[in-house]
Amino acid sequence: MGVYGVEAWTRRGDAFGVWFGLFARLAPVARARDGRLVLRAPVAGAAQLAPLAGTVALLVVGVGSTGFDGASEGPVFNDVRDDLQQAFVSLGVGLGTALELAFVVGLLVAIALVSVLWWLGTLGMPGSRGLDRRALSRRFAHTLIPIAAAYVVAHYFSLLAYNGQDLWRLAADPLGRGPDEGSEIDYSIVSATAIWYVQVLALVAGHVAALVLAHDRALVVYGSARAAAPSQVVMLVLMVCFTLLGLLLLSAALEG
Repeated sequence: MGVYGVEAWTRRGDAFGVWFGLFARLAPVARARDGRLVLRAPVAGAAQLAPLAGTVALLVVGVGSTGFDGASEGPVFNDVRDDLQQAFVSLGVGLGTALELAFVVGLLVAIALVSVLWWLGTLGMPGSRGLDRRALSRRFAHTLIPIAAAYVVAHYFSLLAYNGQDLWRLAADPLGRGPDEGSEIDYSIVSATAIWYVQVLALVAGHVAALVLAHDRALVVYGSARAAAPSQVVMLVLMVCFTLLGLLLLSAALEG
């Protein structure tokens, strides 16, 4: 902030500032240039994103890391976790460090999987107006925002519903002098079935929103509905793959 300025750094350099700023583009409320609050169509603000170097990478890492957070709780990862840990132990690494490295490997694999899906999706799009694949990927980068938001809601809704109740206890007892009567977390407030429906709804809504954004951008990039149609078939397949991946990770987490 001292070198680049507070506004420039929080908007473009700080990872969390950029991350939350991307999510803010999905909101139905925005601030006009004169400071007034204005209403807009939900998700439409994502189309105004001007991708910079690293925007696609940040979104891919966000989707992959959130997906791995769900996969790490189920058999998808746990079946190979011990083998990875023992492999690092055999290299002379301590048991605790080996476990951390096993999780790092799992995280990198999840991010790589999302990267490959996105790369294949943009690779399958027809070129337009001299745009190379990197430029085409940036033009459609905003479609990843509702997907990333959907993954966050799907994987952390239960955490908010349950552990979010602890905020009242912490606010009532900031000095940690002891729990109050009736301050326990009520796990019956939301059933497992309700959590599953919220997760599935978030995933489906996020990917449908991504398809709407992709269609809107394709009309701009390719110039006509007929020319944009092939790219939208590719994008549809990509979104179905992302949806199936999300449902697989959710199912795995529930089994765990």
